[in-house]
Amino acid sequence: MSSRCPVRLLCIALYLVLFGAPSASAWGAPSLAGGVIRDLEAVERSLEQDKLERVVSHGRRQADRFASGNAADRYASALYRQLVASALTRQERYAEAAGQLARARQGLGPKSELSRRWLREQARLHRAAGEHDRAIARLSVWLETAPAGAECRDARWRLIGWLARETRWQDAAAQLDSVAAEGAPADDRRRRLALAVNLNAGRMDKALGELAAGLDETSPAADWRRAAGVAQRAGQPGVAAGLWDTGWRLGRLERPDDYWQLVDLHMAGGTPARAAELLEEGLAEGRVVRSGLALEQRAAAWQQAGDVPRALAAREALARYTQSADQWRTLGQLAYAWGKDARAKTAFERAVALGDEQAEQWLAAL
Repeated sequence: MSSRCPVRLLCIALYLVLFGAPSASAWGAPSLAGGVIRDLEAVERSLEQDKLERVVSHGRRQADRFASGNAADRYASALYRQLVASALTRQERYAEAAGQLARARQGLGPKSELSRRWLREQARLHRAAGEHDRAIARLSVWLETAPAGAECRDARWRLIGWLARETRWQDAAAQLDSVAAEGAPADDRRRRLALAVNLNAGRMDKALGELAAGLDETSPAADWRRAAGVAQRAGQPGVAAGLWDTGWRLGRLERPDDYWQLVDLHMAGGTPARAAELLEEGLAEGRVVRSGLALEQRAAAWQQAGDVPRALAAREALARYTQSADQWRTLGQLAYAWGKDARAKTAFERAVALGDEQAEQWLAAL
C-alpha cells in the first residue's frame, strides 16, 4: 500500500462506527502521510485492546494538533476524534462522544458524506446521554438530505418514536405523514406507534382508519371497543355504532354491558331502528328483563326511528305494564300528533280513569 493512500485508513475509521468500508473516492478523502496512517492504526489497535484511556488522551492530542492544518490535516484530525468518540462510547461517556463527533464533523464540512453519517451516529449518542432534544435535532437534520429508502425510513420511524416519548405529538405526526407518503408497509409495532401519534395529535380520522383496517373476526374485544371509542371521539357516532355492532355479531363483544352500549350507540349514531330491534330481540330471548325502563327504551327507540305503528304499540305495552296515568296520557298525545284520533281517545280515557286531570283536557279537545 502506498504511504499516501487513504483507503486502508478510511476502512478503519468506517469500521469503528459500523458503517462498512466504501472506497476512498466515495468520500472524497484526501491523502494522508504514512506516519499519520501508522499512528491511526496504532490507536485503532489500542481501541481493540480496550486501552480506552490511551485512545482518548492520545487521540485528543493528535486531533488538536492537526485541527488547524490543511485539508489532509483536518481530515486526520476528524479521524482521531472519531476514534476518541468510539473509546468514550465504550466507557458510556455518551455526551462527550457526541461532542467529539460534532468537532470531527466540523473538520470535514457539512457536505461530506462521512460527516452526514457521523451526524446520525451523533444523534444516537445524544439519545444515549439523555440529551433528547439534541438527539431529535441531529436526526432531523440528517433526514433533511437523506436519500429515500429503507435506511431513511427506519431513521424516520426512530425519530417518530423519540418525538412521541417527548410528547411532541404534532411534530411526530408530521414525520408520520412523510413515512406514509412512501407507501411502505409497517409492522405491528410501528402501526401501534402510528396509532398513538394520531390519537394524541387529535387526528382521529387517521387513527380510526388505521384501527378499522386492522379489524377482523379474530380481533379481540378490546380492539373493537377501542375502534368504536375513537370513532366517537372523531365525531362519527354512526361509525362507532357500526363497529360495535360488527363486533357484537362476530361474538367478540358478549358482555351484558356490551349489549347496552350497543343500544346506546345506535340511539346516538342515527340508527334507532337497530336499537329498537336489539331491544325487541333482548326482550323476546330473555336477555333483557321486562321492566318499565326496558319498555321505555324500546318505545323511545321506535319513536325516534319514526316507525308509527311500532312506536304506538311499544308505548301502549309500556302503559299497560306500568298502568301509569302519565304513560297513557303520553300514548294519547303521541297518537294525536300522528293523526290516530281513535287510539288517542282510548288512551286519554284510560288516563282519565286513573285520575289524570290533564288527560281530561286533551279528551275534551278531540
